[in-house]
Amino acid sequence: MWKRYCLVTRIEEALEWLAKEKEKARVIAGATDLILEMERGGRKDVETLIDISRVSALDTISLDEDGWIHLGPLVTHNQCATSPLLYDRAYPLARACWEVGSPQIRNRGTVAGNLITASPANDTITPLMALGAVLTLRSQRGERRVPLKEFYTGVRRTVLAPDEMLVDIAFPAMRSSQKGTFVKYALRKAQAISVVNLAVLLDFDEQNIIQSAQVTLGSVAPTIVHARSAEEYLTGKVLIPEVIREAAERCMGDAKPISDIRGSAQFRKKITGVIAKRALQAIAGGNEREGMPRVPITLSIRKMNSSLSESIVFEEHSAPPIICKVNGEERVFHSGHHKTLLRLLREDGLLIGTKEGCAEGECGACTIILDGMAVMSCMVPAPRAHGAEIVTVEGLAQGETLHPVQKAFVEAGAVQCGYCTPGFLVSAAMLLKEKSKPTRGEIVQAFSGNLCRCTGYYKIVEAVEKAVEKGG
Repeated sequence: MWKRYCLVTRIEEALEWLAKEKEKARVIAGATDLILEMERGGRKDVETLIDISRVSALDTISLDEDGWIHLGPLVTHNQCATSPLLYDRAYPLARACWEVGSPQIRNRGTVAGNLITASPANDTITPLMALGAVLTLRSQRGERRVPLKEFYTGVRRTVLAPDEMLVDIAFPAMRSSQKGTFVKYALRKAQAISVVNLAVLLDFDEQNIIQSAQVTLGSVAPTIVHARSAEEYLTGKVLIPEVIREAAERCMGDAKPISDIRGSAQFRKKITGVIAKRALQAIAGGNEREGMPRVPITLSIRKMNSSLSESIVFEEHSAPPIICKVNGEERVFHSGHHKTLLRLLREDGLLIGTKEGCAEGECGACTIILDGMAVMSCMVPAPRAHGAEIVTVEGLAQGETLHPVQKAFVEAGAVQCGYCTPGFLVSAAMLLKEKSKPTRGEIVQAFSGNLCRCTGYYKIVEAVEKAVEKGG
C-alpha cells in the first residue's frame, strides 16, 4: 500500500521527509482514515507514510498561564474523553470525542487527524470551531498559526501545505460563565458517522442573559459552519422555551445540506432543528452533561506508546525486519511491512485466531492489544508493530489454563457461529484489566466496537458478568 514507511522519533525528521517528498508523503499517527482509503485503492499518489506515533511528548493536554488549552498532535479521542481538564473546561470537545467510533478506534484515532481529514461530518471539528481553536502548522520554513475557521477551503480540503504538519491545537478554556454541549445524530448509537452534529457554547451574565453565542453545525455544508442567524438571535436573550424554539428554527435555516446515503437534505434540515432544540433545552435545564459517563471505558491501561531508540525506515525493496513481542515472545518478521497488522499476524505470524471481518474497523473481530490498548488491527500499519508489545486471542490463556472470560464464555454458551468471539474475548479481557468490577452499562460500552451478527449479545454480556462474579 506504500513504498516507504518511516517510523520517526523526532519532529525534525518528519519535517525533513515532508520537505523531501511533499505531495507524495503523509504524516500519520493513528492512520484510521488514511489506511482505509489506501486499502480500497485510493491515495495512489501517496508513497511515503511518516509515522510520528513514537515521538515523545506529543500526546499532552495542558492549560497555559493565559487560560488556553493545548492538545498535542498525538492526543487521541480517548485521551480527550477521559481528560478531567476537558470535561470541566471544554466539555463539548470531550463529549464529541467520546462519541467518535468505538473504544478501539478512539485509542488510535487522534483529534489532529480528524481535523486534517476535513470531512464535514467529522465530530471534533464542530466543537473546536465553537471553542475558537487555532492551529499551529510547522515546516522547515517555519511556523504559522491558522484559526480553525480559516483552515478549511472545501470538502476534505485545507490550507495545509504539502511540507507542513499540525503540531498544536489551542483554544480558550471555558469560563465559569460559559455552558456548552455537543449533540450528534447518527443512524445507530455507536460506530456511526454523523448525519448531523451540532456544538453550542453560550456565555451568560449573572441574570442568565446570553452575552455571546457560538452554534456550529456539522454535515450540513461543505465545511463546518456557524449558524449565524441563531447566534445573533440568542445574544441578549434568556433561554426560555419560546427563545429555544425560535433559535432551533433559525438553525434549520442556517443549514444547507445535501442528500446522500445517510439522509436527504430535507431530513438533515429537520434533524438540525431537533438537535439544536435538545442542546439548548439541556443547557437551560443544567443537564447538558447527562448521558456521558464521567470516566468512560477506554479498553486501555497505558497512555504512552512504546518508544524507539532511533528512527527506522521500511523501504519497498529493502525493509529491515519488524521485531516485536507477541504474546510474551519475541517475533521477527522479515516480510509483511507493506501490510496491515492484521494480515501480518495472520499471514506471516500464523496467528489465525484474530479474524478479518469487515477490514474497515467496523466489526471488532480483529481486536488485539497493542501496547496496552485494544485496537482494530485491520487499521494499524504493520510497521507500527516494530518495538511494540502485542497480545492476541492466543495469548489470553496461560498454558492450559483458560482466561476467566474464556471460561465464562464456555459456561454461559456465549458462542454461536464463533467468528466474532476472538474480538469479544480480547475486548472483555482488556475491560477487566481496566476495571475489575464493571457495571452492565460499562460492559455494553466496552463492546460498542464489537459486532455479533448472530445477535448473541445477551449471552456475551452475561459471560462477562459471570467472570466478574468469579473475580475475573
